[in-house]
Amino acid sequence: MERQHRVTPTTVATLNDLVAVADYSLMDTLNSDPEGKVDGADHAPRQVFSGHYVPVNPTPIDNPEYVAHSQSLFRELGFADSLAQSSDFVRMFSGDLSRAPEPMRNVGWACGYALSIYGTEFYQQCPFQTGNGYGDGRAISVLEAVINGQRWEMQLKGAGRTPYCRGGDGRAVLRSSVREFLAQEHMHALGVPTSRSLSLYVSKTEQVRRPWYSEGSRLLDPDILISEPVAISTRVAPSFIRVGQLELFSRRARKQEHPQAMEELEKIVLHLIDREYGDVIDQSLTTAEKVVVLAREFRSRLTSLVANWIRVGYCQGNFNSDNCAAGGFTLDYGPFGFCDVFDPQYQPWTGGGHHFAFLNQPVAAERNFHSFCSAVRPLLAGHPDCLRQLEEIQSDFPKVMQAQMEKMWAAKLGLDTFEPALFRELATLMMQTPVDYTMFFRELSSLPDDIEPLKKSFYKSATYAADPEEMDKRWSAWLTHWQSLTRPGTREELSSQMKLINPKFSLREWFVVPAYQQAAAGNYALLRELQDVMTKPYAEQSEDVEKKYYRLKPPELFEVGGSSHYSCSS
Repeated sequence: MERQHRVTPTTVATLNDLVAVADYSLMDTLNSDPEGKVDGADHAPRQVFSGHYVPVNPTPIDNPEYVAHSQSLFRELGFADSLAQSSDFVRMFSGDLSRAPEPMRNVGWACGYALSIYGTEFYQQCPFQTGNGYGDGRAISVLEAVINGQRWEMQLKGAGRTPYCRGGDGRAVLRSSVREFLAQEHMHALGVPTSRSLSLYVSKTEQVRRPWYSEGSRLLDPDILISEPVAISTRVAPSFIRVGQLELFSRRARKQEHPQAMEELEKIVLHLIDREYGDVIDQSLTTAEKVVVLAREFRSRLTSLVANWIRVGYCQGNFNSDNCAAGGFTLDYGPFGFCDVFDPQYQPWTGGGHHFAFLNQPVAAERNFHSFCSAVRPLLAGHPDCLRQLEEIQSDFPKVMQAQMEKMWAAKLGLDTFEPALFRELATLMMQTPVDYTMFFRELSSLPDDIEPLKKSFYKSATYAADPEEMDKRWSAWLTHWQSLTRPGTREELSSQMKLINPKFSLREWFVVPAYQQAAAGNYALLRELQDVMTKPYAEQSEDVEKKYYRLKPPELFEVGGSSHYSCSS
């Protein structure tokens, strides 16, 4: 895709400065829904039979108020911090495109996608039972910009109804918007590929009703309806193309649902390559050859991503194909969570099941990769050599995933190579004690001489209390074994290396709850404090910060709905 080179302004201080870098590649090169409306007045649920996107006008929130923006992303983009609170920027990124300066567009776009859960195709989540009504129900992209050679798509979450809203109101509440805003920037600071947070605005007057948990509830499902302020957050990524999107066009091609179905599949795959893999896939290759390289590169990114999730204690919760970015980064922070206690079966979402639990994420990724391979396979018809290569890439996924996991565990433990017996005994001890996942590995990174420092990460449990001397002996034996295997070199070097792998601070849900509760009352101080702490997760911070944010989860917060688990993202 040859596109005009734009010069990025030195500093983007006004919305008018963004005009120079606006570049709408998706709308300019892909197919619009032929039944869509040019003015974007398309907010009722309906079937969308063809086309890559639907023009949709966002629904602005009433009386928007600034909550937060990402200083680090603003710096990367060359945006002045003052821009986040300027009236025209606030207006646009709280959903009102009516006064976007030309040639920026006053209509956004939403995309459809298919759903596969753990590799199985589903249709019933679509209100029409056909798969033609499932997609961006409340996420509307409003801008693509090329800044310093990098393309960014900016998408409003909670921007009102689209044809894919399935009867919902299209709104996001402040609670879930705060969670996503903080999580994206925390994950970026952790070194995990992710969509990014640009800005967050809340309505001072508009509220919606949502099911939620009464205070102290230990029920799995919400037990009350509450009114919550609506918000719009803007998330940013090179693209928002999901595996589920490729699947939608592949299903249509497979069933020959319309004459352009195969052509639309090819166009979305080539567009994905341009947007996410342009630097690694040779433009002179044929489509079939490009697909093979794409599959190999995506496998590499996806296996690395999931190993990184586990490294930092993150569980996606709902890792369907529609929540799997085809660019290989973390997308859609709905029912996610960072584990406190190490538990292979940790799953923050009550509707997620064990197949999306913490240490089952590598297998869930494999299922999504199978869905991806099935989606691109029709483009290899008549190319038996390319088809054979794709099948090899797919069948080798478990081997590549295992290698990434072993490399990650070795790095967390400060070892040159993975030691299976050492790791198995550690996992057993961590579950039997049990231990705080983040704190344990951070304490280990200080290379303790005995197990006393590690006990900072130990939760009191009946198992441990039953025979503390025996457990101490086992821990001491494990520590001695580990010490005998660590990398040669100075203790300071090894400790520093491990502390760059094992974060000190983790975005635990029980930190986020009071932040969004106070934000709902108009007090953003705690939210901004948390943003500051969690964007420096590897750093040794002040004594006050350590006391507040480097500690075990209080016993009274275990099993509490909305803190330990939740049934929806809202």
